[in-house]
Amino acid sequence: MKIGIDILGGDYAPEATVKGSILACNELPKDTSLVLIGDEDKIKAICEVENFDVNKFSIVHTSDNIGMEEYPAKAFTLKPNASIPLGFKLLKEGKIHGFASAGNTGAMLVGAIQIIKAVPGLLRPCISACIPKLNSENPTILLDIGINPDCKPDVLYQYAILGSLYSERVYGVKNPRVALFNIGSEEEKGNLLTKATYQAMKGTKDFNFVGNIEGTDLFDENIDVIVCDGFVGNTIIKSAEAFYTLLRKRKIKDEFFEKLNYERYGGTPILGINAPAIIGHGISGPNAIKNMILHTAHVASAKFTEKITEAFK
Repeated sequence: MKIGIDILGGDYAPEATVKGSILACNELPKDTSLVLIGDEDKIKAICEVENFDVNKFSIVHTSDNIGMEEYPAKAFTLKPNASIPLGFKLLKEGKIHGFASAGNTGAMLVGAIQIIKAVPGLLRPCISACIPKLNSENPTILLDIGINPDCKPDVLYQYAILGSLYSERVYGVKNPRVALFNIGSEEEKGNLLTKATYQAMKGTKDFNFVGNIEGTDLFDENIDVIVCDGFVGNTIIKSAEAFYTLLRKRKIKDEFFEKLNYERYGGTPILGINAPAIIGHGISGPNAIKNMILHTAHVASAKFTEKITEAFK
């Protein structure tokens, strides 16, 4: 299996991305190799400083990059040889089996939708986040966290299917418990969207729906998937990140709250497209890049995309 890495993407690239790739290379199974997409001379120079054999990597050279501040769709057209477009091209051609980048999120989404495309039958792809549980190593999957701030009930219904499959295939959870994020646990609570979505999910056999949850249940160990629109999901995850940052500033250390550290997960897959693509945090350092790569390999080996395609036939 081959995993492609955008070496030019991220605030601290290429140093952080190459160093993260070196760390990941030391932990990946022998049958998994890395394809580094970026400036070959810089990759070799960093490997030399780190005393690492660059020949353990395959390199696809490009010095072109889509910057964080660039308009994604326009940049994708004007820079076809930039690292992100090249990564998606390799992914579509089957030359790599997963692609990861901590670069321009919008460009990653453009590539995912325009080149890899959504699974037939899926209304909208989405992205998720991992929420830690008190007494479980398996996280709760929260989706969507930003792609689609406005949703209809049928979109949220499909998110529940995606989240359930992700929890089952990637984290090994049997019959994942799916909840709808709301302002109360009662069936009649919520706005027009959540009320209509509840009725659509109620009694379904497509996934294990357990009802509404509210903010106080966010870390409930009895929930495996939480469904919401991208506006709500992004607010939840950014609030969690702010809380974690506050704890660190006050020099408060706690084993559970360390699970809120984005570096532990590295990145999140774009759910609902035809091949594995993982988005990392723009401020990722080497450890976060390493975990992003390891997670990409995990998602690719879990045959998650095939399961989604089968579910939406």
